[in-house]
Amino acid sequence: MNTLLKIVGGLVALVVVLALGGLGYLLLAFPKVPPPAVVTLEPTPERLARGKYLSDHVTGCTSCHSERDWTKFSGPVKSARIGVGGQEFPLGGAGTVFAKNITPAAIGSWTDGELQRAVTAGVSQDGTPLFPLMPYLHFGAMAADDMHAILVYVRSWQAIEGAVAPRALNFPMNLIVRTIPAAGTPQPRPSPQDQLAYGRYITRIALCGDCHTPMDDRGQQLPGMSFAGGMEFLETGYRVRAANITPDADTGIGSWTEQQFVDKLKAFETPSEAVLSESERRQNTVMPMTAYAGMTREDLAAIYGYLRTLPPVVNRVTRFPDAK
Repeated sequence: MNTLLKIVGGLVALVVVLALGGLGYLLLAFPKVPPPAVVTLEPTPERLARGKYLSDHVTGCTSCHSERDWTKFSGPVKSARIGVGGQEFPLGGAGTVFAKNITPAAIGSWTDGELQRAVTAGVSQDGTPLFPLMPYLHFGAMAADDMHAILVYVRSWQAIEGAVAPRALNFPMNLIVRTIPAAGTPQPRPSPQDQLAYGRYITRIALCGDCHTPMDDRGQQLPGMSFAGGMEFLETGYRVRAANITPDADTGIGSWTEQQFVDKLKAFETPSEAVLSESERRQNTVMPMTAYAGMTREDLAAIYGYLRTLPPVVNRVTRFPDAK
C-alpha cells in the first residue's frame, strides 16, 4: 500500500510540475510577436482625410470605440464622446470585453510603433495580448498606407479622460488569448479596377464577415455559414440578428441588384435626429448604417460584387425577435 501511495503521489507531483512548466512557458513565450517598429507617422492632410474616411465609414474604429446613441436609428456616435471607449461586448462563456479609450488621453504616451503593433498584431503597449474582437487578424493584412492613415486620424481626436472596465476572460480563454496574436503581414491595396480583389479587400477591412457569420458558444465561426447571418446582438437593449448577405435568392441578397444594394446604404447618408419610439427601438440595428452610408458608391459596389461571388447559403433569419 505504501508503495502504491508513493507511486500515485509521484505521478501527481509529475503532473503538477508539467502543468506548472507548461503554464510558465505559455506566460513567458507568448504572445509571439516582434517588438514595436520604430516609425514616426506624419499627419499630412492626405493621411488625415484617408484615415477619417476609413475609420468613420469603413473599418468601424470610430463606431466601436465611441459611445453610441441607441435612442436613434443605428446608434450614431455621440460627437462629444468619440474614441472614449466603454462599449461592452459579451462573449458568452468566454467572458466579457470592453472597447478601450483610444483618445490621446489614453494613448498619448504610446509610440506610433506601439499603436501599430496593437492594431495589426494584437499586443498592447505593456505586452498584454488583445482579444481578437479587436480585429487585428484582419487589420494586420491591411495596406500599410491605409493603416498609417487610420492611426494618424485617431491621434487627431480630442483627448477625453475616461476609465474603461477591465476585460474579464474566463478560463481557458484567458490563456488561449495569449496564443492568438501574430505579426501583421500588410498587403498592397488592390486597384479598384480589379473589382473582385478590391471588393474582397474592402469587405475584409469593413469586417462584414465578422458580424454576418454566426458563431458557436466558444466563439468559433460555424462551418459553411460564412456571411449567412444569424449572429445575435444585444447592444440596442433588444435582440437583433445579423442578416444573411450571401447571394441566396430567397434568404440572402441574391435577388438584389447592385443599384439596390448601394442605394440601401446610401439612403442613410443624412442621419435622422428623430428619437425612436419603443416599438421602433425593438427593430433598431446595431449595424452603424449611418456610418457605412458615408462609403463611396464605388466601394459599396465593390463589396456587393465580392459578396455575389460567395457560395449562397439558405438561412432565413428572424432579424428582430423582440419586435411586437
